[in-house]
Amino acid sequence: MQGAIKGARILTAAAATSRTARPVFGRVGRAAYTTSLISRTTAGRQLPQPHRQLSTTAPAGQLAHKVAATAANSEPSASSLVNGQELHGFVVEDIQTVSELKLKAIRLRHQKTGAEWLHIDRDDTNNVFSVGFNTSVSDSTGVPHILEHTTLCGSSKYPVRDPFFKMLNRSMSTFMNAWTAHDYTQYPFSTQNVKDYENLQNVYLDAVFRPSLREVDFRQEGWRLERSDPADSASSWQFKGVVYNEMKGAFSDAGSLFATRAQQQMFPGTTYQHESGGDPAFIPDLTHAQLVEFHRTHYHPSNARVYSYGNFPLAPQLERVGEVISAYERITPAEVPMDVKPFGEKLVTEFGPVESVGSVDKQTKFSISYLTNDLRSVYETFSMSMFSNLLLNGTSAPMHKALIDSHIGSDYSSNTGYSPYTRQTTLSVGLQGIADKDISLVEQRVAETFAKVREEGFERKRIDAALATVELAYKHKTSNFGLNLMKSLSTGWFHGVNPVDYLKVSENVARLRADVASGGFFEGFVDRYFANSGHKLKYVMLADPKYNQGLDQREHELIQTKLNTLTRADLTTIDEKNKVLAEEQMNKEDLSSLPTLTLADVDAAASRYALDMGVAGECVPVQWRTTSTNGISYFRAINDVRDKHPELRPYLPLFCEALTYLGTKSRDMPEIETEIRLYTGGVSFSPFVTTDLAHLGHIEAGISYGSHCLDQHIEPMFKLV
Repeated sequence: MQGAIKGARILTAAAATSRTARPVFGRVGRAAYTTSLISRTTAGRQLPQPHRQLSTTAPAGQLAHKVAATAANSEPSASSLVNGQELHGFVVEDIQTVSELKLKAIRLRHQKTGAEWLHIDRDDTNNVFSVGFNTSVSDSTGVPHILEHTTLCGSSKYPVRDPFFKMLNRSMSTFMNAWTAHDYTQYPFSTQNVKDYENLQNVYLDAVFRPSLREVDFRQEGWRLERSDPADSASSWQFKGVVYNEMKGAFSDAGSLFATRAQQQMFPGTTYQHESGGDPAFIPDLTHAQLVEFHRTHYHPSNARVYSYGNFPLAPQLERVGEVISAYERITPAEVPMDVKPFGEKLVTEFGPVESVGSVDKQTKFSISYLTNDLRSVYETFSMSMFSNLLLNGTSAPMHKALIDSHIGSDYSSNTGYSPYTRQTTLSVGLQGIADKDISLVEQRVAETFAKVREEGFERKRIDAALATVELAYKHKTSNFGLNLMKSLSTGWFHGVNPVDYLKVSENVARLRADVASGGFFEGFVDRYFANSGHKLKYVMLADPKYNQGLDQREHELIQTKLNTLTRADLTTIDEKNKVLAEEQMNKEDLSSLPTLTLADVDAAASRYALDMGVAGECVPVQWRTTSTNGISYFRAINDVRDKHPELRPYLPLFCEALTYLGTKSRDMPEIETEIRLYTGGVSFSPFVTTDLAHLGHIEAGISYGSHCLDQHIEPMFKLV
């Protein structure tokens, strides 16, 4: 609940785990400062006398839970399953409890097709479902990306274009989307209503396994030739298509292009030398027949990974999915090369677009990329991500001091960092916004920094801070916790890693702490991957003022090449197909085939949460709430600035941004930053403007600031804020 007391803003804050906990707060100042405080206290602290109010949220689907429970009475619950148990054609292969995340991970496999299923049984009402497929490519036509779009243009049971969009007003979903990564495509959704979950699951399953894949939809979503003026048969031809235009935009961005081209040069002879999203130069090579064949061979249960999360019954889901995929026979999915042959050291120079800001002479981009570990080694991947964090992130990081603080360039290059998204991972370091003459200087600074890390390692306090950040991040429960969990394990899962291994964060943290304590752990990474790298790419992109002009010329030549293979009759046919597409886009669709929720599926009673109300100090209004938060406490406050220096209000965003960079009178920012990482999940400052709920004709304006931390770190958090 939000309200106003004496013109000040009152906020709601999540509280710590203990039901007997009481609030702790630091005095913020005058009545113009409004504080939102969290549970936990120090013994003997004087507390405000609270009164209790109720906060109302959207219905959590309690009626739906009752319906689900009734329907599932005859079925075994997820918590009662055992290894080897068979249910609706699926066999339980592994069950593991992850205590720190309060979940049970259940791995199943479909006996007939081999489809894999990971179910995360957790007491969370925001349930998630996803079906995904390995879609590694052997060219840059963008076939998995275009297929992702075309799949969502109607299916056998639901012949409706863009059913996701059409389901928005028929559903209570909290998330609906689809995406294509390097090696896989996923279709996830989430909802709190079990009937809605069933409806969306049916729509998604029909979309991926029985899509219409009409040529007219391929031409709309992928690519097509079309006259610049459809009404003028003498007008020039151009390429159109949703994905084609999307990727033209991506390739016109200098940073995106740099990262893409550098990766392609890093992995010659593998799937990663191709652009899975599609390169505009090659997208027009894809045919509708090839799209249909890719779906036949890749969107198959034998090539699928199914993910579910939350507290809805598992058995009905297994039954629904089993009915759909049991019609398939098991196949052996196609494989593409993923392991690159080491090429030693290579220098590649290419040209890219000029950015709108800055002199062309200072728009060179340069990076050095190193081949590192195999993605399938979970602990090595975790350790490398920590190494990258310590090397690059924050003002106290060695590479930040060597490259950013030296002002050689404007910022890190867009590919800088550790990339655990390919079979063989990479770490890249580079700068953008440099002059050509400074390339050798950047290379020298990078080499010197690695040598320094090899000799001195990283400060132990920074290591502890990095690990604390990881632990806190996994405990930090957001509304999309289940979806984020899926994202964190998907890449490895599609490469054959047991996905449950990614959930055992505490084990990896404890092992890393022990390895660091034994000495020389991160120092050894320098010798292993960087000092004598057998696969190292130095990539340079020079800004060319005529780059975009060249792209336009090559596109024109590609169009002419296509036209030269077409007869007059072919062109007439294309005009007719474009006319049909335009008419279809204007037609009003019959949506009656799509499922929809009814009032009977929704609980009429809203969930209510108790808030404790009080006053800190003399007149600062406070709200706090005690609930289960995985041992994390949350704090948020607002400094009301409506009556202070109105001439400075335009600078509030800049002021809030600068607060996390400038340091204080007694401490510099690197020192503060390390403690922020050590004790909190971050400290944020942002401008805040909203209507005053007590006086609708007025606004409330101020600076919102907050943080969250483990319960035992509340005092350090308040000192830092």
